[in-house]
Amino acid sequence: MKKTLFSSILSLSLLSCSENKYQNKPIVENAVDNSESSVGSLKESSLYSRDINMVHQIYGELMKNDKKLQALDDKINKINEETEKGTSQYNGIIGKTETYYNDAATLARAISDSLLKQEINKEVNASLEKYHLKIKRIKDLIAEVDKNKVKLHNQYVIFKIRKTLPEIEKYQNAHPLKTDSLDNFINKQNQLLNEIKNLK
Repeated sequence: MKKTLFSSILSLSLLSCSENKYQNKPIVENAVDNSESSVGSLKESSLYSRDINMVHQIYGELMKNDKKLQALDDKINKINEETEKGTSQYNGIIGKTETYYNDAATLARAISDSLLKQEINKEVNASLEKYHLKIKRIKDLIAEVDKNKVKLHNQYVIFKIRKTLPEIEKYQNAHPLKTDSLDNFINKQNQLLNEIKNLK
């Protein structure tokens, strides 16, 4: 009875020590380890369905405590949304109009009277050319907006990489790689190899 009681108390004390040890785990002072722990908790909750690029992952950790980075990200997201919404209105109208001209040309091809077909094709093409002249400036501006969107994306990616490079270097310093254990493995492997070679 005493032995059972003693072993129960010992088990409980060991368990509480291990729990305290887990709770008192030091916070890692680099965004790489913090981002890994965030992703780990997401994976466990099964909400995390795909791998996130590490640059975005680390940058996300930096953003958590930096209001300037958060504001910049908000601005970029906002301008992208506004751009998408603005150009989609123009593209919708242009797309509908171009669909009309394509459909008109398809119907005209089915006309059996060649003289009437030629006549209607001439009218459709004249209207189409007039429309192209009317929207040329709009199309040029949309192309410029699209180019700027790509430039903005590229610059933001470069900014993120530059911002996270020091963090990956901090991570490397926090986890120095030493050769001791690898040398030890090689020695053990060599010993075993020699042992096998010498077997008869």
